[in-house]
Amino acid sequence: MRFTVVGAGAIGGTVGSHLVRAGDAVRLVDGDRGHVDAMRARGLTLRAAGGEVTVAVDAASPDEVAGRLGTVLLCVKAQDTRSAAEWCAPRMGRGDCVVSLQNGLCERTIAAVVGDDRTVGAFVNFSADLVEPGVIQFGGPGTFVVGELDGRRSPRVEAIAERLRAFLPVTVTDNVFGYLWAKLGYANMLFATALVDATMADVIERHPDLMVELACEVYDVAADLGVSLQPFDDVEPQLYHPRQGRDPARLEAAMASLVARRRRDGKAKSGIWRDLAVRHRRTEVDDQLGAVIEIGAARGLPCSLTRALVARIHELESGRRPMDWANVQELERLRVAGSG
Repeated sequence: MRFTVVGAGAIGGTVGSHLVRAGDAVRLVDGDRGHVDAMRARGLTLRAAGGEVTVAVDAASPDEVAGRLGTVLLCVKAQDTRSAAEWCAPRMGRGDCVVSLQNGLCERTIAAVVGDDRTVGAFVNFSADLVEPGVIQFGGPGTFVVGELDGRRSPRVEAIAERLRAFLPVTVTDNVFGYLWAKLGYANMLFATALVDATMADVIERHPDLMVELACEVYDVAADLGVSLQPFDDVEPQLYHPRQGRDPARLEAAMASLVARRRRDGKAKSGIWRDLAVRHRRTEVDDQLGAVIEIGAARGLPCSLTRALVARIHELESGRRPMDWANVQELERLRVAGSG
């Protein structure tokens, strides 16, 4: 199978390097010229707890690519999805498709450009960071799932999953949106952890009730849409979401398991934190949480805590608000007031 990885950062570079090592034909396409030049000159280096591996890769800038793309693994930031899909569309041939290895509901945007029949959904939860041009730090494994948007089991998806197993165990699902919505609830937690310069584990451990309520605002929207949420990697939507009959002991144990997983992982702070504190660039907040707010508003669901969180992320992006525990405490007060 021939792959084109569009967006060769933390996710795309990690998956792409493993496919290269497995013998697949892979081209890594990225808009960061410095990253492309580094990969060409020195290869792509993947660092992990057990050491590091450098792989010679075929790297290119978008303007250098000609001919058919084959199977596209789309790994750009959510806000760049439409422009990337529009770049892919005229370069796709019969039988080519785009697989979204992204956070959020990017499959909807991709399908609007290239068509439902050429869009494959995926859920990715391993952790990695692009730490310098040509170098990726792998934090730890996580659930990896692929599926057709309509839930059917197709030879195409089975073949893609089989090749991706060169990296991690990959499951084919008939409910990819159940995973994507489940992760959006978790993403709401992670955006909140980026309000302060602290580890994800520390923030979740100190404010578990806030984290659960942030997740539940997303899960309320998913439930209204009829989405069946899927658990993954110590995230247990079915324990968070019920408004009646919550089991406090089971919920406390689930949150403790999530914190423990975050402490074991080699990536202590989120990519959101890195966008704000290191790269000083826009986060994916509007294309992830903003999309949830928009869908919720159309269905009469206010998502009040999520709106407050998004506003604070915007202030961090613009430099009008510093990272501080006070930001999390403000959300905590809003949560308590809303539950009173």
